[in-house]
Amino acid sequence: MKNETVNRRTAVKAYSLGMLGLSLPSITMAHPPKTDSWFSSAEIPEHFPNIAPEIISEVVGSSHFDLDKVKTLVDKRPELSRSVWEWRFGDFESAIGAASHVGRRDIAQYLMKMGARPTLFTFAMLGHYQVIQAAVEATPGIQEVAGPHGISLLDHAYAGERMKNSMTASEIEQLEQTIAYLKNLGNAGGPTYIEVSPEEQRKYLGNYLYGASENEGFTISVNMRKLLSLGPIGGFGGGLYKIGDNQFTYNGTPSVTLSFDIQEDIVKSLTLAEPDITITAKKVS
Repeated sequence: MKNETVNRRTAVKAYSLGMLGLSLPSITMAHPPKTDSWFSSAEIPEHFPNIAPEIISEVVGSSHFDLDKVKTLVDKRPELSRSVWEWRFGDFESAIGAASHVGRRDIAQYLMKMGARPTLFTFAMLGHYQVIQAAVEATPGIQEVAGPHGISLLDHAYAGERMKNSMTASEIEQLEQTIAYLKNLGNAGGPTYIEVSPEEQRKYLGNYLYGASENEGFTISVNMRKLLSLGPIGGFGGGLYKIGDNQFTYNGTPSVTLSFDIQEDIVKSLTLAEPDITITAKKVS
């Protein structure tokens, strides 16, 4: 009887291997499994064997502010502690990267306990001065590399002050030492961009369409960091950094630029250029 049936575990394993282009030895599948031990295609998650992207997005998004939600997701699947999400145009952010640039020591420490891979930005936020110093000495210039959303190494260290009230005297001293060290380097604060006043920001705000559908376009707004931002129509936007007359780069992504066509001080359209596509969208509101 053992050779005449395939148990549920073997059936699922066979299905999974089939998805990967592999198979079990022919003797294992010599006889088809009973139908009551086999998964129908309707029961298999859409992205199986990959984790659903909406779960990855939720982990990274929640790592900015919600420790309880992160624990709910990661306690069940510790590998989610290493989640990485691409917001847009190559702006990659890990869960621990999210916690790091907003100064959530508690979330970062929990994620590391669960297997997350800390970055130099994490160590800056936590005030691990010796790690930062060793990295800079080993790789001169690394302090100039920006983190997610174009946020500098120094700004990550400043973010570490957010939870000062729950830090020990030693932790505070280490963080202050880290900030002082990075400031003294002179170039750990990221590139210098052109300032855009609130008055100037207003002329760019609105919706821009590049297609026939009302959803085929961008919204230019102001984000939580008080920066101009670009996102899908009505959606979350990444920061725009001014690099020239009516020219911007997206969230510190070096290969993506945005320029606005202005006639008689009125914005008519924007042109977004990245290595594989250049698209112009007309301002409609």
